[in-house]
Amino acid sequence: MQDTPSTYQVLARKYRPETFADLVGQDAMVRTLRNAFEADRIAQAFIMTGIRGTGKTTTARIIAKGMNCIGPDGAGGPTTEPCGTCEHCTAIMEGRHVDVIEMDAASNTGVANIREIIDSVHYRAASARYKVYIIDEVHMLSTGAFNALLKTLEEPPAHVKFIFATTEIRKVPVTVLSRCQRFDLRRIEPEVMIALMRKIAAAEGADIAEDALALIARAAEGSARDATSLLDQAISHGAGETTAEQVRAMLGLADRGRVLDLFDMILKGDAAGALSELSAQYAEGADPMAVLRDLAEITHWVSVVKITPEAAEDPTVSPDERSRGLAMADALPMRVLTRLWQMLLKALDEVSAAPNAMMAAEMAIIRLTHVADLPSPEDLVRKLHGTTPPPAPAANGGGAKPVHGTGARAAGGGASAIASAPTSAGGSAASATARALDTEAALARFPTFDHVVELIRANRDGKLLADVETDLRLVSYQPGRIEFQPTERAPRDLAQRLGHRLQMWTGNRWAVTIVNEGGGKTIDEERNAELYALQDSARAHPLMQAVLAEFPKAKIKEIRTPEKIAAEVERAALPVVDDEWDPFEDD
Repeated sequence: MQDTPSTYQVLARKYRPETFADLVGQDAMVRTLRNAFEADRIAQAFIMTGIRGTGKTTTARIIAKGMNCIGPDGAGGPTTEPCGTCEHCTAIMEGRHVDVIEMDAASNTGVANIREIIDSVHYRAASARYKVYIIDEVHMLSTGAFNALLKTLEEPPAHVKFIFATTEIRKVPVTVLSRCQRFDLRRIEPEVMIALMRKIAAAEGADIAEDALALIARAAEGSARDATSLLDQAISHGAGETTAEQVRAMLGLADRGRVLDLFDMILKGDAAGALSELSAQYAEGADPMAVLRDLAEITHWVSVVKITPEAAEDPTVSPDERSRGLAMADALPMRVLTRLWQMLLKALDEVSAAPNAMMAAEMAIIRLTHVADLPSPEDLVRKLHGTTPPPAPAANGGGAKPVHGTGARAAGGGASAIASAPTSAGGSAASATARALDTEAALARFPTFDHVVELIRANRDGKLLADVETDLRLVSYQPGRIEFQPTERAPRDLAQRLGHRLQMWTGNRWAVTIVNEGGGKTIDEERNAELYALQDSARAHPLMQAVLAEFPKAKIKEIRTPEKIAAEVERAALPVVDDEWDPFEDD
């Protein structure tokens, strides 16, 4: 007789929480539910929201178990610590309880599906204390289905409870939300996630490195289910002993240390070295898209660390990476980081759309290395004023030490000689004054708002020109600053578009603000004042009002005044012949 093979159960299902104590990272929700059960204040409807894999459906099943648990002796009541052994607990966790109905709203979206629920709520539970309806992805229900559910949801029978789960809480109507007790399930913190995976790996007898767990926690992005699934894959990949290198290869990630090396080469302007490093990583299996994504992630992380140094204390970051990140944050100006961020975002779009991802990634790296050589705004101002930057202080002179990646490449074309020393207070003040004078001189070319309008016309932005002339009521103007009151039909983004275009065309920032009153006439109203006055007069005529009452969408296309009609007649009339003229009068 052949042995029946044992059925393997994936870790995400094998270690699914069965009690509130098993839920990780959701302490606030668990505390609230415990208090509600102890005070016998169990809501009639719950809604769970959060990203995928944080335990929404699992929590719904645990609540259903807690409400229907009767204990091992069969005499227990509602509890936050279901026994897990009674008939109700077992049937609910196996998904076969007749009184706990689970419905996927993604495939049951219509009114007819909800009608079945509405018709069945009036019947008492067959065996359990409560009849529980669990509706997953509830935001997928149609508007009609939501409306059909409202009355039952507001006044359900005492033996009925509703539990909803959704990843798109904004798509759920407010009328439904107001009838439910809402719980927001949080992303699992990295420390909690690593501890959970360490516990599961130990239970499975698997040996997995700490830095490998950190990589999985980072890839899971706060989802316990994703983390457990990746851990399951990593254990199989490592055959019982899993290293960070194996997890990195499994996830298609580049070595984090090598990505930092690439980051350094880019900031030094070493295009050849950066391309060689990218090619080496590609040859070892790294996805070009993943490499650029890692560069963007490092740029973001270093920027955050620069503002809040305590952000470096992240358990998913190795000590070496942490020290290098702190050094970069201390050395790199924020303008360099923000410029890199913007360029990497554009590069990611290009690589995703390119027919050859590696070629697109190489072109992006080349652009990044060349932009690293751009001089700073202060250096440009000094060049405009014919001054030279002060020499960098010596390394042992107490000043800031030279750091790679923050300035221009050395004249020899090799490694960058980059000085990031802070300027003195006097130098900063002189630079700020120079920038202010330069900005004032540039904006002086636009003394009136008419000059701004001509600038828009010269750049042939017809849409913006039309919006400015017809929907902008100017309140005040000075070069670099515009304040206006929009008309009722003005586009909502008019101020934003106007400021953005003026900054792009002039190279200087413009403050464009909106006020609710004080605006004068629009350019169009001033230009066509006589025509609009005639139209207003025509609309006030009783006959015209009668026409507009019958045809509300009718518009006045042309107005012909008596003077205009007379002029047209005069132009169209034949020349008048003098009847008294005698051709023989001169004879």
